[in-house]
Amino acid sequence: MPTVTAVGHRGDPYLARENTLPSLRSAVARGADAVEIDVRVTRDHVPVLLHDATLKRLWNHDRRLKDLTYTEVARLTGQGVPTLDEALRTLSDHRVMIDLPGATPESVRTVVGAVGEGGAGDRVYYCAGPATMLAVRTADPSAEIALTWTSLAPPRPVLLAAVRPRTLNYRFGLVSRGLVDRVHRDGLLVSAWTADTRHTMRRLLAAGIDSITSNRIGTLRSVLSSAATPEGVPNSPPATTT
Repeated sequence: MPTVTAVGHRGDPYLARENTLPSLRSAVARGADAVEIDVRVTRDHVPVLLHDATLKRLWNHDRRLKDLTYTEVARLTGQGVPTLDEALRTLSDHRVMIDLPGATPESVRTVVGAVGEGGAGDRVYYCAGPATMLAVRTADPSAEIALTWTSLAPPRPVLLAAVRPRTLNYRFGLVSRGLVDRVHRDGLLVSAWTADTRHTMRRLLAAGIDSITSNRIGTLRSVLSSAATPEGVPNSPPATTT
């Protein structure tokens, strides 16, 4: 069967706190081909790994990241929130998928600039919605983009021409064989997020998916290994999900 890219979502969050260096290392150790991270920018323009707008959920501090300097973030989290530079060095031999929640054109320029300064442009790709990916394309005309798309209706040609994605990135429930075939006919790859059960992973494989993002990277690697054997190849069409 075709090679499917296994992406660790925020690292390996069931074994280590998401978007931390231990989580990234665990994802790699358990077989991730690529690791997805969320990047935001502090008040003093330091790109760091954090999905939420505040430190509340992960670090029990109800403070907005954009109001804090990196030094303050490090103090409040015991240096648990890594910088983008630290993450790229930790994942030096792996592909990195950078999601940009809450991004602005300014923060996009900061993040893309940091990737370039770190010499990681050839192994980093970006995902988010259209507005953010347009900002990425403006900041780096050569960037690889996985355009996050939340509708069964295809993106308009004018948007695809402006963003020039390599991949369309869908929530797993939207993915079917028909959708994958349509996107492939348009010359694009298809990725899905966030698949955490064996049943869902197998259904996506049967649909012909190119990349799967999962919170359970060890389980995903096991499913991919099983599917690579003749007896493990899915032989029935997936159910269409609407």
